[in-house]
Amino acid sequence: MQKRRVGVLMGGTSAERDVSLKTGEGVAKALEARGHEVVRVVLGRDAIDGSLRAADVDVAFIALHGRGGEDGCIQGMLELLGIPYTGSSVLASALAMDKLKAKEMFRLHNVPTPPYYVATEADLDDLDELHGSFGFPVIVKPRNEGSSIGLTKAENAKELRAGIERALEHDRWALVERYIKATEIHVGLLDGRVLGCIEVVPKSGLYDYAAKYTAGQTDYVLPPRIPATRARGVMNLAERAVRALGCTGAVRVDLLVTEGENEYVLEVNTLPGMTPTSLLPKIADHAGIDYASLCDMILDSAALHANVHGPKSERKPSRKSGVTFAGEDVGLAPDSTAEAVAKAV
Repeated sequence: MQKRRVGVLMGGTSAERDVSLKTGEGVAKALEARGHEVVRVVLGRDAIDGSLRAADVDVAFIALHGRGGEDGCIQGMLELLGIPYTGSSVLASALAMDKLKAKEMFRLHNVPTPPYYVATEADLDDLDELHGSFGFPVIVKPRNEGSSIGLTKAENAKELRAGIERALEHDRWALVERYIKATEIHVGLLDGRVLGCIEVVPKSGLYDYAAKYTAGQTDYVLPPRIPATRARGVMNLAERAVRALGCTGAVRVDLLVTEGENEYVLEVNTLPGMTPTSLLPKIADHAGIDYASLCDMILDSAALHANVHGPKSERKPSRKSGVTFAGEDVGLAPDSTAEAVAKAV
């Protein structure tokens, strides 16, 4: 296995800085255990390009979350610096982070997603007219934030206004989405390969920031308590959502599964949490991939996506991982990937 000098990018300036630091430290320790030389690059408001140049790394493992790290900005900087990086391209990262644009792409590709509309501060005085017959309850969240920051559930017009005002504290736009009573399922993928899925059961009934990061506030069921046929549909839908946005590397797709025959995509996470207890590592572990191996496999997928450094033939090829999956091969195949995984779970 080729050893490299890896810059683990963590911290950043978003509301998810603390989560990113935990993700970054977990990844750094795992890669060190695998024999790589690791440089911890803790980013703040200083000259980011200077920090990256000073690190003098062969490849960047992006352990950032939220704005500046998950939205294509740092990916663009790495493209210009010629440093291969983990995760999706500039465009795919930007689309996935922008909940409105992601939904527009889902609709374009016939990927079902809950109905929605966008509100700004200018809409607050005419909110009744804007909301119209949309109905209640609804979920309100910032258009460009992660980890459910600023997310609320509104049961009436008063709560709707309060939810939009809270979301606007984090963004210029608030996304109002129809609340759907359903089971929340998250699907993990790596390089187009479905790793599996997990059921998320927040005790408060809402998977918000507190439910995600407060110990004991959420139960996780793996494999999910849904029939194999539903699991196939959920995982196929997750693949379609990833392809619609053009995402690569490690990805987590959040979906809703109703008691009827409907499944909906909530969002696609291009830099999912990577602490040892995060959802993607849990899913990978169930598929026979331990945490350190998962980190190494994600590192294997690091690449430059923009054609600004000459033909691909002139670039250094990425390594191939020697880690194998437990059970059947579930490599990407439009009609069979999810079916193969469903048999395993």
